[in-house]
Amino acid sequence: MPKACELKRGMVVDIQGMPHVVRQVEAKSPSSRGAATLYKVRFGNLQTGQKRDDSFKGDDFLKEADCLRMPVQYSYKDGDSYTFMNLEDYSQYSLDAADLEGQLDYLSEGLEGITALLVDG
Repeated sequence: MPKACELKRGMVVDIQGMPHVVRQVEAKSPSSRGAATLYKVRFGNLQTGQKRDDSFKGDDFLKEADCLRMPVQYSYKDGDSYTFMNLEDYSQYSLDAADLEGQLDYLSEGLEGITALLVDG
């Protein structure tokens, strides 16, 4: 379980049973001597796409989400579906264009060096 002060961009944590990726972390110094440093964190919900802002003390714990990162290669487009192949076991995963918003211009067939995040649920 990472502490709030250990959060880094790209980490995936579980908030209320939903996986959220850390988009931005900002440390706020305390205004008084005895106060703890506050961390303002912007999350993105991986299932709904909603943004969420929360503040934590540096010693607050967050639960890591159960997820797997794997190297994939972009294979092909089939209608509105984009197919990626796992480079370790050659299994294929398809995503809709809406799931790849903002990334479509950068995809070309055979593109490697992509890391996929597989989340349970």
